[in-house]
Order: sequence, then structure tokens, then C-alpha cells
Amino acid sequence: MGAVKRVAVIGAGPAGAITIDALAREKAFDVIRVFERREAAGGCWVGDQTPPPHLTNLSSLAARTADQPLPIPETLPSRTPKAAAGSVSTPPPPRFTESGIYPYLETNVDAIPMSFSEESLPEQRTDNSIALHGPETPFRHWTVVRDFVQGLVNRNGYQDFVSYRTTVERAEKVGKEWKLTLRKEGDEWDDWWVEYFDAVVVATGHYWVPYVPHIEGLEEFEKARPGSVIHSKHFRGRDHFRNKRVVVVGASVSGADISVDLVKTAKLPIYSVVNGRKANLYFGDGAFNHPQISRRATITHIDPSTRTVHFQDGTSVPGVDSVVLATGFTWTLPFLPSVELRNNRVAGLYQHVIYHADPTLLFIGAVAAGLTFKIFEWQAVLAARVLAGRAKLPPKEEQAAWEAERVKEKGDDIRFSLVHPHFEEYFETVRELAGEPEGGIGRALPEYDPSWFQVFMDGLELRKKMWVRLNAEAREAAVNGVGKEGEKGPIVTTIEAPQEVR
Repeated sequence: MGAVKRVAVIGAGPAGAITIDALAREKAFDVIRVFERREAAGGCWVGDQTPPPHLTNLSSLAARTADQPLPIPETLPSRTPKAAAGSVSTPPPPRFTESGIYPYLETNVDAIPMSFSEESLPEQRTDNSIALHGPETPFRHWTVVRDFVQGLVNRNGYQDFVSYRTTVERAEKVGKEWKLTLRKEGDEWDDWWVEYFDAVVVATGHYWVPYVPHIEGLEEFEKARPGSVIHSKHFRGRDHFRNKRVVVVGASVSGADISVDLVKTAKLPIYSVVNGRKANLYFGDGAFNHPQISRRATITHIDPSTRTVHFQDGTSVPGVDSVVLATGFTWTLPFLPSVELRNNRVAGLYQHVIYHADPTLLFIGAVAAGLTFKIFEWQAVLAARVLAGRAKLPPKEEQAAWEAERVKEKGDDIRFSLVHPHFEEYFETVRELAGEPEGGIGRALPEYDPSWFQVFMDGLELRKKMWVRLNAEAREAAVNGVGKEGEKGPIVTTIEAPQEVR
């Protein structure tokens, strides 16, 4: 690999934010450019100013092919009107930029594992979280995380590196350079242009494109009543489901939180499709033991004319108003056609970071489950050291062999990206590869601290105990004839925990 002087970072969420600092502190690069398609830093912690879109083309979401690239103008630079990407009859393809934020959302992971080694989440707690978990609640409101990430970007002049509302529409290697085709979104026009770099760091995250399972009749059900089928990332609070009959699909943490939260406002019971599905690796399925949640088997089909949802065990629910799909996400890289996405994982990575066919392409955050913010930091420092020429990597053959062995051990799917339970081994391997800062230049990575994972697990236990307590209170209230207003509320739906892991 030749000298790297110009680095592009794609994404200014938590992974991108810590990558900016890691690169800048190496003091080895002439150009650091960050491209963020949202209007501000923060990634999936940035709230939306407009209501979420209705789900369309459910079949392509089920096939994991919905996130298609936009056509690129033949001549660049170029300015195109908004209507150029489509028309009234053929709207432009969705870009899935909206987040899963709503007013009372909070984290479900302790603030300590969501902090970096030098930067910590502030000690700010909401009254709701204190009421649910006590005065030392380790959870934080989404705005605290958003402001934390934005603070990482808006320091040391780093904000000057970032181009907002800018999408990387294509990244391709041309000779020894990376050619990035960029689109900056305006109110009426989009500006397109090209920039060249020596290396690219992908920090886009993978909680953007909803995965929608194929269910017979689901698309017709949605078309007959637009907005009746939503993904959990489009959940904007329980009030939108007042007096509605709701079926929630998904046995992971979002499905649990949404189901319990809807008890407050929706028609009872809430029908949760969880039977026959694996519970979340960390959170279990205790939330679904709520007396007003009816556990159901897999959906076989939906009759849109009668709004009846039929289940695998032969039961059915008529007159359904809404179906909420808490069914995870699809990894997509529409701007990077040279990289294979296989079974919802990025193929070709060494230690989940370096694209071993070309070490000038690196990924931050291509992992699933637990301690993600800290993993972002370790990966970012490794990436920065590699590009600065200060980290010694094994030969490409050994890197490819590491991937092949992991596929054999874990599987050629999302399980490949699961660091749990080998956190110490992974953190220390990455730290050793990155090496120590030279002459005080660069971020220093501390040794792995087992207390990080213990604190992480303690936070999960708090959540589990909350569900047990609320379920017991609900059963007692039912015996005593107390209605919905006797319920505790609200229960927060959260987005930090990985939803792909079942």
C-alpha cells in the first residue's frame, strides 16, 4: 500500500465520529473528508423532522434488494432537479435515511459501554427512567446520545471536515485512487460531483434498511390501508395506535418493548408473533409474559379483505388495524458494488475492519451485538494506524485464512459478525494490531476491562427485572379490576441493541 494522504469517511454517526478523531490524531493525512447524508451528525440517533414514509415494495424489502443506487448523471459535475430521479407515476427509490427515534426513546444499554475510553456519556437521566430503574439508572434519553456524538464531531475543528446532506452514490477504485461520486441534496436541486481519495473508511452502520419477511397478503393489506404496516424503525410512539388492534412480529428487543408499550393505548390483547422464534441473545423473552400480550405462532397469511391474520397453529385474529414488523435490518452498500454482501454480512473483511483484497478500504462497525461503541473506537484506531503506515498487518493470505476459519466456526451469515462472547480476545487482538501511539501521536487504546461487559450485562438484568415487575403489577391490576390507566408507562423502545441477533 502506497502513502495515504487523502482519506474519505462515509458516515458521521458514532462510528464515524470516533473515526474522525482517530484519523486526525495520527497527524499523517493532508485531507480528511467526511460525507454524512443526514443534516447533522449522530447517525441513527438523529430524530426526523417529518413523519416516516409508508412502506412500499414490500417484496423487494423481503428479498433484501430494496436499497438501489440512483442513476448517475452522464456528465459531472452536474445539477439535477429533484424530479429527475422519478416522476409522479414513478417516484424515486427510497433512501431509508429516516431514523428510529421518537420522543420518549431511551437507550437499553448502560452508559459506560456506550462511552469511549476518553469521552463519556453525560450523567443526564430522565424522570421516566428514574421511575423505572431508580435514581442511578444507567440509561440515557436519545437526545443525550445525539448531543454526545455531535459534540465529538464539533470539536477541534473537525466540523470543517464534514459535508452534510451529502450521499456517496458510488465509490470505485480507479487505478490507485478511490473515485467517489457525490450528491448533495438541496430543496429543489441536487448537486453532483466527483472527489478522489487514497483510502475510504465506511462507517455507515447497518440499522437503516428494514427487513420485511415475506408474508402472503401483507403487501395487499398495506396497499388497501396505507400505513397499516410499519417497521419498528418507523414506530413513533404508542399514541399512534390508540384503540387499534395490533399484531407485532418479532421476538427481539424492539418487538418486546413495542408490545409492552402498546398495552397502554391499543386494543387488548396485543398479539405478538414470538412462538417458535429464538429470543434475543441478551434480553430473553420475559417481556412477552405480560398478561395483556397474546403470544402467537408464525403468520401463514393475511386476508386483506377481512383484515384477518392467520397463524401457523391454526388460530387467527380478525379486524387487525396495524401490523408492526420488528424484524431487523438488511446490510446494504449500494454505493460500493465491488464489495460482496453475503447473507447479511460484509464479505472479505479481516478482523471485521480491513478489506483484505485492498487495505485502503476499511469498515468501522461491521459487527453485531454488545459493546459496540467501544468496538467502534478500537476499530477506528486500527484503521487510522493502518492508513498512517504505523500498523503491521499479516499477509493477505493470512487475513483471508482468518475469515475462512471464522466462517467455518461461526457461519457464513450475521453470526460471523457476532463478537460475543469473545470480547477480550477481540479487543486485545485489535489493540495489538494497532500498536501504541508513536511519540504521543494518535489515540492510545487501554487494555480490555472485563467490567465493561459486566456493566453491560447488569444493565440488561435491570431491563429484565423491569419486565418481570411490570408484568406482575399488570396481573395484580387485572385481578383488582384496574384498567389501562393503572399501567406503568411509558415503556421505551430502544435501538442500541442489535436486532439481527435472534
